Amino acid sequence: MENPLDLDGKVVLVTGGSRGIGRGIAIRFLEAGAEVVICGRNAPADPPAAGARQASFVAGDVRDVEQLDRIVGAVVERHGRLDVLVNNAGGSPPADAATVSPRFSASIIQLNLIAPLWLAQRANAVMQQQDTGGVIVNIASVSGVRPSPGTAAYGAAKAGLINLTQSLAVEWAPRVRVNAVVAGPIRTEQAHLHYGSDAGIAAVDATIPLRRMGTPDDVASACLYLASPLAAWVSGTALVVHGGGERPAFLDAAKVGS
Repeated sequence: MENPLDLDGKVVLVTGGSRGIGRGIAIRFLEAGAEVVICGRNAPADPPAAGARQASFVAGDVRDVEQLDRIVGAVVERHGRLDVLVNNAGGSPPADAATVSPRFSASIIQLNLIAPLWLAQRANAVMQQQDTGGVIVNIASVSGVRPSPGTAAYGAAKAGLINLTQSLAVEWAPRVRVNAVVAGPIRTEQAHLHYGSDAGIAAVDATIPLRRMGTPDDVASACLYLASPLAAWVSGTALVVHGGGERPAFLDAAKVGS
């Protein structure tokens, strides 16, 4: 029986694939045998690799629509096809919604919602012409399905990305499948910027039923599944990867009040 997670011969584009979650995704697809291209504004000093195989790099800012044609064109010119797009690039620094500037909010929404749409359009144009179609995976966040105080524009953009995923899955079927991974708290090299000290990270770990934050590998495994034949009848879904979510606050509050 063939291994359904063997993606030998497939071509995968991962935005923001040089670090954090994107790097983990790139490595996982390399391990599965795929040809992986990452894109970003700056070439990484240490590209993602698996054994002797290494991701290639295309320079480009996903917020610039004119650069997106060049990014996708470079992938197709180099490999002749595009089988999987992972819209991973995104994020937001903390910002007070009461005082944040319009320019800041617009830039966050453009990065986390508009840019994935623009790039998905270009990937779809290629995939629709391929006999085997293609797969698009959008990296969303639990910030899009619960309140996101301190990153309101980011949460709103990720909520939009989940809805966009559902809409594109209908419009572009049956040739192209479109899904989202809704990621919970992920421990990357920048975790301390969001959660403070090791003690802060441990405190967050304790709020999660599985007792730890996620890793880039956890998100990468979900992406590999969604891109593989195992998910051949999965489209328009938002796969939540959050370790069981957050323990409801009322449980502890009720103990205090009892």
